[in-house]
Formats: sequence, C-alpha cells, structure tokens
Amino acid sequence: MMTARRKLESGVFVFAVFGALLIIPPLVYIFNHPILFFGIPQIVVYLFGVWALMVIGAGILTHYLPHSSDEDSHEGDE
Repeated sequence: MMTARRKLESGVFVFAVFGALLIIPPLVYIFNHPILFFGIPQIVVYLFGVWALMVIGAGILTHYLPHSSDEDSHEGDE
C-alpha cells in the first residue's frame, strides 16, 4: 500500500509533467492569435498564466509534502 508521502510525490511528478505539456509549442501556438487583453498579446497572457499556476501549485503541493525524517536524510551518509 502506498504511503501518503509516496502518493503526494507521485502527484508532484504528474503536476510537473502536465505543466511541461502546457508549454510545448503545438499547444502554445493555439493561443498565438492577434487578440489583445488589456494591450497584452494572448500568447503572453497564456504563458504567464500557466507559469503563475505552476508556481502556485508547486507552493501548495510542497506545503503539504511532509518533511523527511532524520533516518531518511542520513541514508547516503554511511
């Protein structure tokens, strides 16, 4: 059975892969139209929006990620 930490680590990985997929060129080109939002091109709004959501999501996920115990952090020291 997976522990809560392992599930959360898997969630962080999926979140990172999903974020990377959102900024690959074929998907970004969908938003490359001459449409302006408050004078800012649509593609710029999309890219900064994805970036902001990734930063906020990473902050939330790392907040809930439990700290590793002292036993786990000293495994490679021996």
